[in-house]
Amino acid sequence: MAKSIGVTLSERVVAGLVVDHKLAGPMRVFPEAHDDEYALVEMPADAIMHTLCQQIIQVADGATDIVSVGVGVPGVIRNGVVEEAPNLAQLKGARFQEVLGGKLKENGLNASVNLLNDADGFAAGIAATHGRLDSIVRVWTLGVGIGFGRYPFLPGAWEGGHTTVTLDDKENYCGCGGRGHMEGIMGHRAMRLRFLDMEPEEVFEAAAKGDARCLDFKRLWHKALAAGTATSIHLDGPGKFFIAGFNVRFVDLSMLKDYIQRMVKMSPLQAYSLEIVQDDAETRIIGAAVAAEQAATR
Repeated sequence: MAKSIGVTLSERVVAGLVVDHKLAGPMRVFPEAHDDEYALVEMPADAIMHTLCQQIIQVADGATDIVSVGVGVPGVIRNGVVEEAPNLAQLKGARFQEVLGGKLKENGLNASVNLLNDADGFAAGIAATHGRLDSIVRVWTLGVGIGFGRYPFLPGAWEGGHTTVTLDDKENYCGCGGRGHMEGIMGHRAMRLRFLDMEPEEVFEAAAKGDARCLDFKRLWHKALAAGTATSIHLDGPGKFFIAGFNVRFVDLSMLKDYIQRMVKMSPLQAYSLEIVQDDAETRIIGAAVAAEQAATR
């Protein structure tokens, strides 16, 4: 039985032991208090690395047959280095994979470490839990920002949430500073900046009641998601797209499918499908572990 440890790092650290692509035992969470959401944001990079190491060692619980450790981190991840991390800026430039691997060895855990974008880890988790490890899986995560994950892993930045979907110079709400991005339309932060007098849920509630301004935005929001999906289809081919995240509640699948159909007209590219799934830590942990196992055998 293949044993790996999967870890996700975002608002908190969540780690778990994965055996044959299934979670084995309880997950460890730091910080444990759900209202302490800024604990990691305020930590120096060295302290985050130490915390990760301690959580992993506790999950391992003295086992010597763990082959790999996978860590999902939001941002641009390449060759084991965090090149950009908007939500954990102190990690930018960190040789994360190398440093964490060294710390684990110092604590008696000699396992390969694989660092990947957290959305890619989520895509791998969906592939593992949905029996699609032999297929291309793509996932949009709709939250504070917009994440895009792909399985199997391919080299590249894959910052799909920053796909340019409009040429309107006024569309400048993306947190990266770029104009016309999906995230600048769909991201929770961007929506709050756009509607200073309303929360995002209030915008969609008003749209359902026929408010013209909010209904126009609902259409723009869905067109942005459709445009990002259509772009991926044109670049990477058709297939299954999963949609998750706390703002998946705003998705109108009928509207979204209609817009995608208007954008994707070449018949060989029309064999795509959409499915809404729950975004949970267990799937992300499994995905990070699966990706680490596969990286260890490449």
